[in-house]
Amino acid sequence: MQFFRDLPLPVIGGRPGRDQVPPPATLVGVRNHEVGVERLLESFRAIPAGAPVRLAKKTSNLFRSRAATDAPGLDVSGLSGVISVDPQGRTADVQGMCTYEDLVDATLPFGLAPMVVPQLKTITLGGAVTGLGIESTSFRNGLPHESVLEMDVLVPTGEIVTARLDDPETAELFRAFPNSYGTLGYATRLRIELEPVEPYVRLRHVRFTDLTALQDTLAEITVDRVYDGVRVDYVDAVVFTETESYIVLGEQTAEAGPVSDYTDQHIYYRSIQHPEAQTPKEDLLTIRDYLWRWDTDWFWCSRAFGTQNPRIRRFWPKRWLRSSFYWKLIGLDKKYDIGDRLEARKGLPPRERVVQDIEVPIERTAEFVAWFLPTTGIEPVWLCPLRLRETGPSVEARKDQTGPALHPWTLYPLESDRSYVNIGFWSSVPIVPGEPVGAMNRRIEAEVAALDGHKSLYSESFYSPEDFAAMYGGDDYDRIKRRYDPDARLLGLYEKAVKEK
Repeated sequence: MQFFRDLPLPVIGGRPGRDQVPPPATLVGVRNHEVGVERLLESFRAIPAGAPVRLAKKTSNLFRSRAATDAPGLDVSGLSGVISVDPQGRTADVQGMCTYEDLVDATLPFGLAPMVVPQLKTITLGGAVTGLGIESTSFRNGLPHESVLEMDVLVPTGEIVTARLDDPETAELFRAFPNSYGTLGYATRLRIELEPVEPYVRLRHVRFTDLTALQDTLAEITVDRVYDGVRVDYVDAVVFTETESYIVLGEQTAEAGPVSDYTDQHIYYRSIQHPEAQTPKEDLLTIRDYLWRWDTDWFWCSRAFGTQNPRIRRFWPKRWLRSSFYWKLIGLDKKYDIGDRLEARKGLPPRERVVQDIEVPIERTAEFVAWFLPTTGIEPVWLCPLRLRETGPSVEARKDQTGPALHPWTLYPLESDRSYVNIGFWSSVPIVPGEPVGAMNRRIEAEVAALDGHKSLYSESFYSPEDFAAMYGGDDYDRIKRRYDPDARLLGLYEKAVKEK
């Protein structure tokens, strides 16, 4: 969709005239939201008492298996839009199943965007909050749940609870919801903060030949938000080898110019690379194309489908160059075991999927990457720095509740005033006969724990119950789970993230 390029500049730049912008067609309105919630509640009431409760959804951004069931699920078909946008207050009320693609399309006409926009278009706001999302604004805006002001949650007793961090009755649910992966309930509505954005993002790709230098520069940028005297609004990095890596710096700008297009034949991550002696390479993207720069090729994972071969890409329909279509191919592979069958025809062993996002303190980044690259042989890897938010309504409420020392999000505790780096890697390795299931993933889990890190739970996990509890909420989670799910209608977090295969 190229509508953003065609809009008048004052409409999308946050300057005078924005208030006269007509509401985007993507807004569903309060009444339609109420109908969607009632449909959800009716489907909940139709599930027999004691029967498990699940969402009736065909797609997922999870890379771990879900147990098959014939039981009826919750009808969320009416909860996939943006209810309203308040351009003066810079907030939006959003339904839980709304994708970030639709959310961005509703906010950009007002010159606004979510504080953090995860990389893939089909990630939902509810999914990014009950799971964990991250992107190149996370060094200044934290994680998506930190810009949530309040949320309506369907809890397993069948009630809709409006949770806020500044409400003593519901604060513990609000704090435990992030990283709970639907084990405490499902968000039907979330009110989120938005931030102003300019029409374009100017990029600088800075090359490094040493991992420690890359790490130290990322650490400085994460705190100072400046590089070489220029403001940094967005920052992430890509490591190709131990001696070739790049920090990508983005600066918002209203200054127009020739823009690059990575939605067709050109591949974004390849555009980052340049010779060692060259000064930082520059580029310019529209804000919308910047937000979705990784989606066209699912970072670099589209190469598994042959789409980075120019002879194939030339004839590959452009509408299929997106993560939602690659998910369909992944589904076919899982159903028919296509990948392992092809490996067997070559006389090669089956492969273990190594698809993870982990976080380590920023000062341990080079250590982890230097271990990871030769151990797995997987490249490239993505680096995204993050810090907990320092300003905003949710931060003030957090300080009133818990003090500034520790991050209050129960199931993913990170320290305030400390920088971390998310490291993403998405590939596979050959299975070695005689090794336990998930051998490489187990090694990675052990290394991450040794470096005082965590990992996201959207993919396979192999932790013991004791290690898992120590890292992801422990007794606090169990207490909150008993309060909101006394009849165990939903799986527990350990059962869902580790045991369910």
